[in-house]
Amino acid sequence: MAKPKTFFTCNECGAESPQWFGKCPGCGTYNSLEEQISIQSSVDVPSRGGVSSWQSAQGNGKSHNKPAKARASLTFDQITDRQIARWESGYGELDRVLGGGVVPGSMVLIGGDPGIGKSTLLLQVSNQLAQKYRILYVTGEESGQQVKLRASRLGVSKTLSVVNEEKVEVVVDTTLPIDPDSIGADLYVLPETDLEEILREIDSLKPNVAVIDSIQTVFFPALTSAPGSVAQVRECTAALMKVAKHEDVTMLIVGHVTKEGAIAGPKVLEHLVDTVLYFEGDRFASHRLLRTVKNRFGATHEIGIFEMVADGLREVSNPSELFLGNRDDPAPGTAIVVACEGTRPIVVELQALVSPTSYPSPRRAATGIDYNRLVQILAVLEKRVGIPMSKLDSYVASAGGLNVEEPAVDLGIAIAIVASFRDRIVDPGTVLIGEVGLGGQVRSVSQMELRLKEAAKLGFKRAIVPKGTKFPDLNIEILPVSKVIDAIIAAIPHQELTADDLEPDEDE
Repeated sequence: MAKPKTFFTCNECGAESPQWFGKCPGCGTYNSLEEQISIQSSVDVPSRGGVSSWQSAQGNGKSHNKPAKARASLTFDQITDRQIARWESGYGELDRVLGGGVVPGSMVLIGGDPGIGKSTLLLQVSNQLAQKYRILYVTGEESGQQVKLRASRLGVSKTLSVVNEEKVEVVVDTTLPIDPDSIGADLYVLPETDLEEILREIDSLKPNVAVIDSIQTVFFPALTSAPGSVAQVRECTAALMKVAKHEDVTMLIVGHVTKEGAIAGPKVLEHLVDTVLYFEGDRFASHRLLRTVKNRFGATHEIGIFEMVADGLREVSNPSELFLGNRDDPAPGTAIVVACEGTRPIVVELQALVSPTSYPSPRRAATGIDYNRLVQILAVLEKRVGIPMSKLDSYVASAGGLNVEEPAVDLGIAIAIVASFRDRIVDPGTVLIGEVGLGGQVRSVSQMELRLKEAAKLGFKRAIVPKGTKFPDLNIEILPVSKVIDAIIAAIPHQELTADDLEPDEDE
């Protein structure tokens, strides 16, 4: 078989070149040539002359009376229905973001910052799936001994099989924690970066699930570019996708991210796979967020919450408690909101600090919320409520570092800022839900019933919500408001805002 030939294509004008140039010969764009591979197909493609002959035959009218007949296409009635039986990964948070479980034959891409816990999560998930299925863990960044050391630290399994040089060596370590459920775990580790060797091992072992850690380290020998390049990532992912669909092998792929936070490599990488997950969180904090941005088998914008502990990642059963501050000792400038991530409601505490500025321009800082929405709310408070925000520094943050950027938290941000300005404490048993309009009105938001049920479950007694929304019959008092000023009076008890109250204190 002839060796595949490579050529270079400009991603701006499409011009082809037999070698790489820093500047495209066609359009003059710099650094736009990408390596492509030309593989001889096993199907004979008709030449231009053959196509012309076919068109000539059609033009002569020889096939006008020929009945229409499909060659390979099917109607929906001809396609057999197959119920997708999802596999439980052993982690409910992961099953949630996947849409209910692992779909056989799917390809899942997981991206995240270095050290966030991607390999830890996949090793723990591989151990859980290995109790029922055969798992192949391909590591291109670590040796088999390194994976075993991490497995020992996590207490993953009693028996670990390391595949090396097409031989299976079973390494038994009696010092590992012995878990009766882990006996007989069908988990194999392959330290390899050559795509052909990986595909050969998949064909030989026939695993149900293959984990590739990571796709940027895998290379196709037929390409001359280095591993991690655009051409290598594209061709390797396409080959793995073909195996996943034809052999019904579930692929879990780790992808590196750029300094901007996007998955490294060509954008076609995210288009090829079925599901794209982002592992987020502060490396110096304990909690981690697994967020889905693309899912062909479920809803998008779902999140799963984990906590990093000594023995690996642990699920957080009640995430609202993680992002909720101490309600027994409330502080001025705090407000409780209910944010929704997909179909999951999360109660979050917002904290605000307002102080007189010592600069010509006041400072604005936002942590966990959208900066542009903060500036918009500050303008509304100054114009519609009368608070001189142009003379005050404003700092707003969400407890726990969770990003809550939906409009439903606008009312909580506004109340927290006003409470900090007047040094008042918002009733700790009150939640605030609503979008703030530029006219000072409080607008309705989606999934109101879901939010109120979560607040009632956590013991909140009151909810300040937009007027005109239908409310479920729950064990919680509903206070509908139409203006921001009405919400301020309802949220901060025993206070009536007057002209004197809206002026800064003299000692400030």
